[in-house]
Amino acid sequence: MQSAVRPPLYHLVSFRPKLQKFSSKSQLCALGTPFCRLRMTSVSGSELRPLRAVGGSSSSSGGDDGFVTLLEYVGKEGIHVKDDLVVLLDHIQYACKRIAALVASPFNYSLGKQTGFDSVGSDRDAPKPLDIVSNEIILSSLRKSGKVAVMASEENDEPTWISEDGPYVVVTDPLDGSRNIDASIPTGTIFGIYKRLEELDNLPIEEKAMLNSLQSGSRLIAAAYVLYSSATILCITFGSGTQAFTLDHSTGDFILTNPSIQIPPRGQIYSVNDARYFDWPEGLRQYIDTVRQGKGRYPKKYSARYICSLVADLHRTLLYGGVAMNPRDHLRLVYEANPLSFIVEQAGGRGSDGKHRILSLQPFKLHQRLPLFLGSLEDMEELESYGDIQQKVNPGYEASHSFRSKAKSEFLFLVSATVMSMINKSIARKNKSVMGRGRSRSFL
Repeated sequence: MQSAVRPPLYHLVSFRPKLQKFSSKSQLCALGTPFCRLRMTSVSGSELRPLRAVGGSSSSSGGDDGFVTLLEYVGKEGIHVKDDLVVLLDHIQYACKRIAALVASPFNYSLGKQTGFDSVGSDRDAPKPLDIVSNEIILSSLRKSGKVAVMASEENDEPTWISEDGPYVVVTDPLDGSRNIDASIPTGTIFGIYKRLEELDNLPIEEKAMLNSLQSGSRLIAAAYVLYSSATILCITFGSGTQAFTLDHSTGDFILTNPSIQIPPRGQIYSVNDARYFDWPEGLRQYIDTVRQGKGRYPKKYSARYICSLVADLHRTLLYGGVAMNPRDHLRLVYEANPLSFIVEQAGGRGSDGKHRILSLQPFKLHQRLPLFLGSLEDMEELESYGDIQQKVNPGYEASHSFRSKAKSEFLFLVSATVMSMINKSIARKNKSVMGRGRSRSFL
């Protein structure tokens, strides 16, 4: 398990990002700046209009400007969440603003190079200083929030235990797509939030940290990604729709720009690395050949759009519809597939590994990899109808968990299932012994 007290990477790199100090909206308006007269563009349409507070009320901190910030939305104007979660989100959004400033800095070029850090993946995914700094920024913010028990990160081999009494568990990919940052390709941060499993509190730290991090995606209470591009956009769900907030650099606030993202039931775009066409199974090749000729269920020719940045490709798919996919065992279930599938499903789409709904899968390894298909409901149904769409040939890549190490994976699954079964039995006995308790809670 990773130590929560190791020195930050800031001591190892020469660049330490300086953050802009933002004034509040009320201060800007008092100074006579034109902020209150600005009109914000909605993500969902071309009309230039401000997105006002839910129910027609105005923002509590912006006077009569009508803009709603992220914290206003989750605390008062939109869906009411617990105060602990509001505090956690405040620290997460601050971390993402710091990462946005780092990514946009002219000094990140030297930080974007490969290093000799140990990696839990292939050389292609070896961590870079930007990944490590982003990871440290998020860990620091989570620690300061006082609301997180454990953080599991794509950049760490093991979960990091933070606090005994933190009510939440956070899983994260601190900086997705960082290997393309030298070319100014969009990048992103992905995170998911679970409740801490109080039933595991009596276990040793290493065990409860791991089991808390291996919760099924169906237990997520919130998930989000932050896209660092021409705008910095935070898309988030609390299990009742998907909302988008855009960072206003003049105030430092994430402003509500789409209160209800709805992915079109069908798009006209597929997003995949076509260079791997001859490594694909027959079903996937047949699907791609069919839709780009306009011979599928939708009688128009599909176009290919591929950025090779998961957050960016998914964000376009959410807005325009279609399918974003990586058919080989490459994307991580815990840090990428689960949070993004939760967001897509809450927007009316579907997340799948090509055979099963992502959120129905039980992780059995922290860095477990799998194929990932995300997109419009009708497009996903048509794609999955072709059957054989998972790529099993990975030339030039280190195999993940199922093909070169199938026996080891099956063993780990059995061990994990046994441990979880023991936990469930313990929970059942505990629930049975407490009078007035409702039905038993289950980890699975």
